[in-house]
Amino acid sequence: MPRLMIVIASTRPGRVGLPVAEWFRDHAADHGGWELDVADLAEIALPLMDEPNHPRLQRYEHAHTIAWAERVAAADAFVIVMPEYNHSFTAPLKNALDYLHVEWQHKPVALVSYGGISAGLRAATAIKHVLVALRLTPIPDAVTIPFAARLIDEDGRFQPNELMEQSATAILDELARVQDALRPLREPAAEVA
Repeated sequence: MPRLMIVIASTRPGRVGLPVAEWFRDHAADHGGWELDVADLAEIALPLMDEPNHPRLQRYEHAHTIAWAERVAAADAFVIVMPEYNHSFTAPLKNALDYLHVEWQHKPVALVSYGGISAGLRAATAIKHVLVALRLTPIPDAVTIPFAARLIDEDGRFQPNELMEQSATAILDELARVQDALRPLREPAAEVA
């Protein structure tokens, strides 16, 4: 079964991203077909990039980098649950992406963005250049959530509307197709005798 990593990009106390990610995790579990890994950047707490070698070399010196690299390498696809801060994506997300290079390659990624009236669309647009540089394959389908804080109930649970549910299903379906198509690119090349 392919592994889907759901990355929670906000580390701010009281963040909306946690209940949004919990909803998406539950939706993905109900959808089926995935082994799920929720990577909460607040819990992972990577320091600002502190590796002396370029990530493409994979010569990691710190335990936190090795653990992050192993976790990302084990994933077949990603969903990034991300807010919009000042018309862009969060610094912890950029830092987590920059720590690695090879581990991200030839895997699909979908975005679940949230914010105010813009629903995080400017952040989603801004991050795509970074994702492509890492040889991730952003899929065009997305979940966009305007005024996300208004959709958190008194128990702290995110209450999506029908369009959000449909969009979540669409990205899970597409991630499954694309990760399968990209799999040969992730497999080591056969040795020629």
